[in-house]
Amino acid sequence: MELTLEEMAMRLLGLPASSRAMLAERLIESLDETEDDEVERLWIQEAEVRLQSILEGKAKTRPADQVFREAREKLG
Repeated sequence: MELTLEEMAMRLLGLPASSRAMLAERLIESLDETEDDEVERLWIQEAEVRLQSILEGKAKTRPADQVFREAREKLG
């Protein structure tokens, strides 16, 4: 007999807190792995778009030390 999601949840909620915490952590990690791959792919895509914009002269660049100095000044 196959358990429904609700039945499985009710049984798992009956586990001791430490077991539920371990299970929750493993479930979250399984979600993070998928999301991390997608996020990384999107960041790579964005970096390529930005690099192309710089190479084509469409984007203005500034030295990192200037950017960090301005950020520190704004943050106080």
